[in-house]
Order: sequence, then structure tokens, then C-alpha cells
Amino acid sequence: MIKNMTEIKKSAILNVADLMATAALTAPKASGHDTIRTAIITGEEKDALRDKMIKLGETFGQENFRRDAGNVDRSECVVLIACTGRFFGMSNCSLCGYEDCRANRNAGGKCAITVTDLGVAVGSAASVAADNRVDNRIMYTAGKAAIKLGYLPDEADICYGIPLAAESKNIFFDRGPGAVINLSKE
Repeated sequence: MIKNMTEIKKSAILNVADLMATAALTAPKASGHDTIRTAIITGEEKDALRDKMIKLGETFGQENFRRDAGNVDRSECVVLIACTGRFFGMSNCSLCGYEDCRANRNAGGKCAITVTDLGVAVGSAASVAADNRVDNRIMYTAGKAAIKLGYLPDEADICYGIPLAAESKNIFFDRGPGAVINLSKE
């Protein structure tokens, strides 16, 4: 049997994506409670994410959504890592800037502990990709589109996407204004 480079890259990247999702799950949690949700998307779901990112960029008037959509398009898969909107009911924490969890919730805020746990999980996942020499980029744009598409449970309300690729040159490196990829079908 001969396994060609395309097959090797695809299986390696998907294996690393599984390891990244596991690293996000097992990352240390400040509260000791699991608020992290993960998913891995490929194929049609990844294409729909790319298209949603383009539409959101047009809606918000932000070119970075289109730039990131080009990276998602060229990636093998996207690892999604999100957190739930859980509040821990601590009366004296105030890390979020509110008096307590009730005041935060009433104002539509986010729990600082939950969001910090998300950051640790995303960092753990990205380090797995780096340790395995798989190119990646943490994108809030992909996370925003994934939430809008309902790719994660309803209680997941903040998300980051991490597209993965393995090319001879890192596709996430040259990302200035001139790096925007034209995705039109013309």
C-alpha cells in the first residue's frame, strides 16, 4: 500500500483536531466546573461556515471576516471551542465588574471565570496543534459564524474557531489587507 501526501495530511490533521478537542476539555478550570463545548467541522459544514463568515463581514462592514473565510476555505477542518453562559453564584467575586452574578446576568454580561476558562481551553488546544506542527489560527470570526449557524449547543454563547492546515507555507502567516482571498464564483 502507498499512502499519498494528501491522505497523510488529512488523517494527521483530523487526528490532531481530536487531540485539540480533548485538550480543551481537560484544560484546567478556575471554577472546577465544565463549561467548555467543542466540535470539529469539515466538508459541507466548513463551507457553510466560510459562507456565513463572508455574510457577517458584509453585515458588520469588516473585511477581516472575508480574510478569515479565505483561511477557513483552505483549511482541512475547523475546531470549534465554546463556553456556556453559566454563572457560578458567587456573591463576592466581582471579576466581571458587576457587584455579583445576579447583577451581571441582569445586565446581559458574561461570567469572567467562564470566559477565562474558555481562553485556557483555546490556548491548550492551539498548543496541541503547534506541538504537532499543524498550522492554525484562533479566530473569533469563525466562532461568531459557528454560533449563528447553531453548530454548538444552545447554551454555548461565546466561541472561537481554530482552522487547521498543513502546507509547505503557513496559510495563516500572510494576513495583511492584500492577503484577502477572492471567493466569488465568477
